[in-house]
This record gives sequence, C-alpha cells and structure tokens, in this order.
Amino acid sequence: MNDSNTESQVPAVIAALRRFNRPRPLEQCDLCSLALTAEHQHLFEPKSRQLVCSCDPCAILFSGQAEMKYKRVPRRSRFLADFELTDTQWDNLLIPIGMAFFFYSTPAEKTVALYPSPAGPVESLLELEAWQELENLNPLLQKMEADVEALLVNRIGAEREYYIAPIDECFKLVGLIRAKWQGLSGGTEVWNDTTEFFTELKRRSTVIGEPSVKVKIEDYA
Repeated sequence: MNDSNTESQVPAVIAALRRFNRPRPLEQCDLCSLALTAEHQHLFEPKSRQLVCSCDPCAILFSGQAEMKYKRVPRRSRFLADFELTDTQWDNLLIPIGMAFFFYSTPAEKTVALYPSPAGPVESLLELEAWQELENLNPLLQKMEADVEALLVNRIGAEREYYIAPIDECFKLVGLIRAKWQGLSGGTEVWNDTTEFFTELKRRSTVIGEPSVKVKIEDYA
C-alpha cells in the first residue's frame, strides 16, 4: 500500500471518528426550548393524545388547568396489590392480548382502552357495563386523573400486575414494543425488555393494598 495515500486518508478518518463521537444533542423543552435532563416532565394533549417534553417551569403552568391545551402528567405510579379482576372479567373487557391501559378521555367523554402492538397503540372496543363493574370492585379507579392517569394491566403469561400509572409510562411501553418487535411472536428481546419495564415500574411504585390470600380447601382437611 502506498504510504502517501494512507497518510492522506488519516485526516478524513479522524474527522469521521470525531463526528461519530460527537455528543448527542440534549432534549429540549417543546415549549421554551430549554435543555432538559434525561428525567424530565411531560405534558399531554388530550385531543391528539400526544406527549410533549417540558421543563419544570413550563409544566407548572399547566398544573390543575382543565381547560388548557395541555395537561401536566403526574410522576407518581401505584402498584395495586389487591386489585380484583377475574379471567372472565378480563375477557369481558374485549382486549385481544394480555396487556392494555385504560384512561378516561375528556374529548371522547368516556373511558378508552388501548393495547400495544407492533404498529403502535390500538384502541379496543370497551363495553361500558364491563368497565363499570371493574370500577365498582376497585373504587380507586374512579379517582384516576382524567387523560393523564391510566390503569395499566400486565397479564402476559402467568403475570397478574395492575398499576395506576402516568400516561407517559403507558406510551413508553407502547414505544418499546413497537421498536423491539420482530417476526410474528415479537422475539426474545422485546419480551425481556417488557419484563424489565414492569420490574422497574414496580420498583418506583407505591404499593396500595395487600395481596389477597387464596385459601385452599385442602389446607383445612
């Protein structure tokens, strides 16, 4: 190889490496363009069901404001240890997979059900009677903040997990599944990442209630 040609290529290689290693631009507040850290606030637009990133000062402007374009997404999440939902009741909710989230939409004036898919969130028909039955069994659902808090259900495989979660966490799960899905069944990576998502969400959640104890007849035989 000609040494002169090699030497002439060095600056171009170095320049390419510098571009590759250049720090990625920081996220910015969608309202005022202030640089954001990895952990930052979100606002939700109920009509379009779109999330926007926000700095703390901008987010405060939308706290408790029902008639504004955006609503501030709460940060807290709650794990519902004693949530009541039988397999039959789940079937009555007409969700085709074992994972979904439910929230009251003010533009639609009803509770809507969405579930993740490789194409993004899919809305499922939700029978009012089935949802009201679930609310009667679990009154805490009636206190969820409209548009920005959701009942997040994980019934994949043997799991039975229920959360009242911020709406951005629900859409984060949808994005994860959409980005990682491969083939017909999703692939190992997407389900491993989904398990990690719920493990982390549970770690950050406040536990509400106590797990119910199912007594077997043979225990008293």
